[in-house]
Amino acid sequence: MTSPPPRGALAGLSLCMLLASLGTSIANVGLPQMAEAFAAGFAAVQWVVLSYLLAITAVLVSVGRLGDRFGHRRLLLAGVLVFAVACALCSAAPSLGVLVAARALQGFGAAIMLAMTMALVAATVPKAQTGRVMGLLGTLSAVGTGLGPAIGGALIAASGWRALFLVMLPLAALAFVLVQRTQADRDPQPAGAGRLSVFATLHDRALGAGLGMSTLVAAVMMTTLVAGPFYLSHGIGLDPAQMGLAMAVGPCIAALAGIPAGRMTDRCGSYATTLGGLLCMLAGCLVLALMPLGVTGYIGALGILTLGYAQFQAANNTAVMGNVPADRRGTIAGWLNLSRNLGLIVGAWALGAVFAWGMGDVHAALPAAVGRGFRLAFWVASGLVALALLLACARRVKTLQASTAP
Repeated sequence: MTSPPPRGALAGLSLCMLLASLGTSIANVGLPQMAEAFAAGFAAVQWVVLSYLLAITAVLVSVGRLGDRFGHRRLLLAGVLVFAVACALCSAAPSLGVLVAARALQGFGAAIMLAMTMALVAATVPKAQTGRVMGLLGTLSAVGTGLGPAIGGALIAASGWRALFLVMLPLAALAFVLVQRTQADRDPQPAGAGRLSVFATLHDRALGAGLGMSTLVAAVMMTTLVAGPFYLSHGIGLDPAQMGLAMAVGPCIAALAGIPAGRMTDRCGSYATTLGGLLCMLAGCLVLALMPLGVTGYIGALGILTLGYAQFQAANNTAVMGNVPADRRGTIAGWLNLSRNLGLIVGAWALGAVFAWGMGDVHAALPAAVGRGFRLAFWVASGLVALALLLACARRVKTLQASTAP
């Protein structure tokens, strides 16, 4: 029997993950009000969202190395502090330029929290319980991303867009206290350890397969966020409220499935759970690609796809982080989060372009054309999941070869 992980330590790590995810989506609903407040167009105010995402993507690996060099707990505390300061700056921003810069700073703090949270899991929980904790973090990531627009809408109605950032200040303060009190300081690694660990990373094929799968799967999931709203509104004819409810199904399923998926990983192993999750995702993609769907069919297929995604995330994160030495945890966690963010960007850009090409002019497209573009995008998404399945098999072969080598 393994003892349960300390609740305070898990609460601190969970809150850090929740805050970073909440920061990703909570500002989106305030863009119209920000555009009005600063007399700015959509292209300009969109940088409030993009600056946060780009800052995270740009520094994930670097902050992972810093954590390996100077200590994961120490850097996580610094990241929470940076995030909190940025929240205050965002809420008080006198101009759009200041707001965009403050959001970039907030993204820097979020990148530290994402990388260090995953790096500290192995030092916080027994190895036999790593899967369920990874599932818990996946659940909180989905909850933060999914609840952001709902919380944001209520805050804007009550207090205006500046409340979107003020609400995260007390949560950041609580996260700081929990991490400070429950995580122990560990000896920093020798100079150069983080740098050397990167070249270990680049030549580890099994690890590379895990990062590649993470990128492919994230690209597929972004397709639902890019093509889904157009299909639901222009293809099926839902109004905005109905579309919002339909789009909320995915995050809700991911939130409910995260912890069970982690337990399944601990019980069945990461390879079997990864394979099962990817096969479930492939089934969901094929349903979306093959069939003209109404609302019920769309929600059902999205549910299958998202359930598979939750299983894959818990299992792949466990496989990637499970056997990483202490002096590489921050770096590998940075690479893992970077692979996911790159997948989101690829999905928004490349698969969004496939959808647009199949649909034609969005302003003149009939429902049949929208459906054609949607199905074409998910044919490509099905191919990406199939490629991820091949990488999963290749990683298994590599792992077996390493275990039987003299």
